[in-house]
Amino acid sequence: MGTNVLIIGASGEIGSQIALQLAKEGYSLILHYNQNEKKMESIQSVLPENCLLDVIQADLTKLEEVTSLLERIVYPIEAVVFASGIAYYGLFQETPEQMIDDMLSIHVKAPLTIVKKILPSMIRRKAGKIILISSIWGEIGASYEVLYSTVKGAQNSFVKALAKEVGPSGIRVNAISPGFIDTRMNPLSSEEKAQLVEDIPLNRAGKPDDVANAVSFLLSKKSSYIHGEVLRVTGGWD
Repeated sequence: MGTNVLIIGASGEIGSQIALQLAKEGYSLILHYNQNEKKMESIQSVLPENCLLDVIQADLTKLEEVTSLLERIVYPIEAVVFASGIAYYGLFQETPEQMIDDMLSIHVKAPLTIVKKILPSMIRRKAGKIILISSIWGEIGASYEVLYSTVKGAQNSFVKALAKEVGPSGIRVNAISPGFIDTRMNPLSSEEKAQLVEDIPLNRAGKPDDVANAVSFLLSKKSSYIHGEVLRVTGGWD
């Protein structure tokens, strides 16, 4: 079996594609999901034999479930990919307080808590890889997505700062910053999508496997000198 990779948010369209890509490449996977059990079962049914170490359900908005997730992991974590997330569209002043709490928990508090727990073993081994799936909005911001832009900006800052702290211990930390990826997380009409694609130099929307390929690259030896970066996967759109 290959390197053990924990994928947080493996039932989403991007997370599931990452899982399928890494499984084909020989990685051993621990998959996290929250609500989409049927999707997780579907993913398991097509994964190569012997690549799946465990599947763990946890609601990342609840600290006790994040703690339970960490307690249930019995395998050494050699790499972790954070692909979980929710979006909120609307005027910032109308954002419900619960949504603010949930977004901060899922995108900021949970990743920090999980990384804090697995870092000591990575430091002892002098090896490890940490990848967060961020967003172009975390770099440039977006009207009507102020909260999402804020939490993704926090992820980018976390990556840059942590990279400086743990790089001497042989641990690489990076983020992937997708642009417009055509998933259900983007509630746009066909006309809106077409208008948006016109602004993308490569003239197409991104796909989940575009992000999965970037994850594969950052986990590979080919990226051994890439550290503390926010890698854009945008088709040239910014």
